[in-house]
Amino acid sequence: MNTKYIFVTGGVVSSIGKGIVAASVGRLLKNRGLSVSILKFDPYINIDAGTMSPYQHGEVFVTEDGAETDLDLGHYERFIDTNHSRENNVTAGSVYQSVINKERKGDYLSGTVQVIPHITDEIKERIKVIAEKGFQVVITEIGGTVGDIEGLPFIEAIRQFKKDVGKENVIYVHVTLIPSLSTTSELKTKPTQHSVKELRSYGIQPDILVCRTDSHLPASVKEKLSLFCDIDKEAVIEGHDVESIYDVPLSLEDAGLARQVISRLGIECADPKWNGWLDVAHNLKNAPKTLKIAIVGKYVALNDAYISVSESLKHAGAQLGYKIDTKWVHADGEIEKHGAASCLSDVDGILIPGGFGDRGIEGKIEAIRFTRENNVPFLGLCLGMQCAIIEFARNVCNLEGANSTEFNTASAHPVIDLMEHQKDITDRGGTMRLGKWPCKIDPDSKIATLYNAVEISERHRHRYEVNNSYRSRLSESGLRFPGTSPDEQLVEIIELPDHPWFVACQFHPEFKSRPGKPHPLFLGFIQAAVKRFETNCQ
Repeated sequence: MNTKYIFVTGGVVSSIGKGIVAASVGRLLKNRGLSVSILKFDPYINIDAGTMSPYQHGEVFVTEDGAETDLDLGHYERFIDTNHSRENNVTAGSVYQSVINKERKGDYLSGTVQVIPHITDEIKERIKVIAEKGFQVVITEIGGTVGDIEGLPFIEAIRQFKKDVGKENVIYVHVTLIPSLSTTSELKTKPTQHSVKELRSYGIQPDILVCRTDSHLPASVKEKLSLFCDIDKEAVIEGHDVESIYDVPLSLEDAGLARQVISRLGIECADPKWNGWLDVAHNLKNAPKTLKIAIVGKYVALNDAYISVSESLKHAGAQLGYKIDTKWVHADGEIEKHGAASCLSDVDGILIPGGFGDRGIEGKIEAIRFTRENNVPFLGLCLGMQCAIIEFARNVCNLEGANSTEFNTASAHPVIDLMEHQKDITDRGGTMRLGKWPCKIDPDSKIATLYNAVEISERHRHRYEVNNSYRSRLSESGLRFPGTSPDEQLVEIIELPDHPWFVACQFHPEFKSRPGKPHPLFLGFIQAAVKRFETNCQ
């Protein structure tokens, strides 16, 4: 069949859940045997998300090929279990940069370069690049809210796209909010009416309306939306709040979204097969026991900053029949002020995620010392591993003042140092060790048993590494290095063999975990936390 295209826009408010809706549509179509890919168009002028603060943008998700992307790509990968690439995240900055580079080379034959057609053509080409890979369905989410000035070229491009590929191959799904007044509990459709009116003013008539609501939509509300927005009543889809994001595909399936998409695009496909998704969704809500896991970081006020980490914990917990109660702990605001014991004595496991900068570092190091000395299961990711090296060097190897040169360039013992090829780099964007890199696993380690492999690949995002000058000193004091680069020059995984679970890695395993397919390191960590929990319950 011809490639079919679904464009997802959002109205009324930002952060309305377009990414989860797009990912859910992908899941529903993949359940029916269709090959699906999902793009995210981000209207901001940054080239990518790599230089943006998590408080601005949430987590930076890293793809196999090393792109630093919007966190929604993590939802796409987790929902449809397909690895994406840098081509799946397009920013206005990258589009304008490409057009300007072409203009500088003379590709436009000295003509005037304009938003239409040059910018819009470039945007459309980014969609076609994905379609040319042979996917049956390409879903594109437009970031921001309809009416945002920076998003107008993207809206215009997807309007034109329908004419380019034929109206029978394109549908528009608009995600909107139906608020209710607390005083009367009355559902209000006027914001959605105005949002659709705005979209129609740009030449796009939505085919399907997904209505975010905290209560069920009565038939009268659907009829009103159908009349005022010129949308078939059956295409007004209720998207009510659910307990878990993994329930969203189930809810939208029941609401008839997949039937509408398939019917309007003329797709012939098999009946849906959930392939384990139902079990994961059930276990996430109904697991009989709960583990308390602390995530110690500096962005814990915004959970989206560590969204892949928290989801990976849930995947492992669901696999083992446990809910995860995440305790968010400020490394600087809590541990550095009150001590690790007062913050962490009630948890079954402690995780230190990745990050940059020196704020909260001493709190993270203190948290790691607490896990090591009290046999609490510990998992360190990227910066979390570097902090574990610093803690071990200071308190076990007695290397006073051990530190990373990221935090102290004059450290007497720089156990973590900048990679040699990074020392002359001045640009911040896209210049780290990024994406998929190979790792060799010691076949006699518990890590090899977890992975069931001695050669793996994992995704990276960092500039600093373990200083090889200190590896022998660390090893003599009991630290093991069960994972290294194939040439053994870079430390990828560390562990304390006599600890119930003290493991840290230089890479980001959270980017490869999936519901129903938890990442081995998260699974091992949660297994250790379960043992601690069950021992404490006896």
